[in-house]
Amino acid sequence: MANSASGMAVDDDCKIKFHELKAKRSFRFIVYKIEEKVQQVVVEKLGQPDETYDDFTASLPADECRYAVFDFDFVTNENVQKSKIFFIAWSPDTSRIRSKMLYASSKDRFRRELDGVQVELQATDPSEMSIDIVKTRAL
Repeated sequence: MANSASGMAVDDDCKIKFHELKAKRSFRFIVYKIEEKVQQVVVEKLGQPDETYDDFTASLPADECRYAVFDFDFVTNENVQKSKIFFIAWSPDTSRIRSKMLYASSKDRFRRELDGVQVELQATDPSEMSIDIVKTRAL
């Protein structure tokens, strides 16, 4: 267990699954949640390699905060196939203030546990993490 400055622990499975996404491409995405009762970040959902960005966005709750990573495949302007790992801090306007504060105060520490993230996005509604924004940030 790694402890963060905010007192939030990070379950070892969070880092193990991230490494499997990064090194083995075992997953398309991972959604993480904070278990408030035990003050720990845990894996909530694993997206299989054949799942899409739409599957990913559909797995984020409309009114609760989450952290997520997404392995985004794209083709550059030079026609080269690449991928980038995105870290997304999902904090919808409709979520509880206490939850938003908890996720905000724990984000940097948790993000540092995930070595290999290339792009970071913060989103408060789906339009802030549309596929067009992800493509723009990837290039």
